[in-house]
Parts: sequence; C-alpha cells; structure tokens
Amino acid sequence: MPVRPVLTFLLGDVVRLRRPHPCGGTLWRVDRLGADIGLRCLTCDRRVMVDRVALEPRIVEFAQRGDARLTDALRPESRS
Repeated sequence: MPVRPVLTFLLGDVVRLRRPHPCGGTLWRVDRLGADIGLRCLTCDRRVMVDRVALEPRIVEFAQRGDARLTDALRPESRS
C-alpha cells in the first residue's frame, strides 16, 4: 500500500469535499486544528468536527489557502 504524505492544514483554508453537505454546499473553512479538524460550511454556516485521518481522503482540493502566520502564532510551542 502506498504511503500518502500528511496534508498540512492552515487556519482559514477553504477546502472542497467530495460529497456535498445536505444544504448543498461543498466548500468548508478550516477553523480549528488538532487531531480533529473543525470545519464550517460556507453555505449554511454549520460547524462540524472531523477526524484528521477521515478528512484527508475526502478532500478534492484546496480552494483557498489560509494564513500561515496566524496558524504559527496559535501553536503552543511558539508561545514564550
């Protein structure tokens, strides 16, 4: 089985998922990072938490990339 590289998520990323949400939306904004990824539907504003391992194969594309500086500022190891 081929090993896929781990995707790097940034806060504010907009991702397109394979299957649409019941509201019809396919675009989601990443608003929480960790073992679970927090996503917010851009069509109906619904928020869901998805396990990172389950989310990665569902992503079709990154429609827009988030801000790397914001993501780095919120990481615990970068705080003094």
